[in-house]
Amino acid sequence: MQLHFKEFGAGEPLVMLHGLFGSSDNWLGVTKNLAAQFHVYLLDLRNHGQSFHSEEMDYSLMADDVAEFLNSKNLESANVLGHSLGGKVAMRFALNYPARMKKLVVVDMSPRVYEPEHEPIFRALLALDLEQFSSRTEMENALEPEIPSLTLRRFLLKNIGKNSEGDFAWKMNLSGLAESYPKLAEAISSADPFPKPALFIRGGKSDYILDSDLPTIQKLFPHAKIETIADARHWVHADAPEEFTKIVLDFLSADFAD
Repeated sequence: MQLHFKEFGAGEPLVMLHGLFGSSDNWLGVTKNLAAQFHVYLLDLRNHGQSFHSEEMDYSLMADDVAEFLNSKNLESANVLGHSLGGKVAMRFALNYPARMKKLVVVDMSPRVYEPEHEPIFRALLALDLEQFSSRTEMENALEPEIPSLTLRRFLLKNIGKNSEGDFAWKMNLSGLAESYPKLAEAISSADPFPKPALFIRGGKSDYILDSDLPTIQKLFPHAKIETIADARHWVHADAPEEFTKIVLDFLSADFAD
């Protein structure tokens, strides 16, 4: 099954992967500048956005999804950029399919194991009985005790749409994501390092990439460069879009010796 996608621009391919609970729309704020130099493909990962639902979900399967997408576009290789969950998918793709990866960009994600910090979010969303609500505002209010951040609540509720009967329904596969979540917290590992250029961009106000993660990153991605955007949090591209875009374009446009 093929992933849903949006595409912009022309030139060398750049595939972009969103984070957990996200969709291809998360990248629209930075797409225009990137698409001025690259043919940008914004993918919805499986169980997200408008892509297919599956009870099977792990990083190898999602890396295979990216490879199948490249096949569908007759692309031998591409630059791949991923944020958070999408960053781990991009890492797995680079390690499983090194010949099909030109350059790797990972946004605020390490290869390490992460604590299951999203479990309270899953509990709150799974407890939300959509039939009880007549508006998104009512849903926002119902989620407030468990999810105090209004910004986060509104981001999560972007995953709700209307079904053919006009009733509220989840667009993402919420139950499938919840069941697969332990696998999504796992580390990325490989006996063979990725032999090509890689860029890891971290937010200075985020704890997703710690200094203690750098040796592991360098072991798996020995040609990795680390960039820190001081005033950015985990959503680096939303907090500092201009600086983020410049760093990405400079990296992708640079010549590297094999």
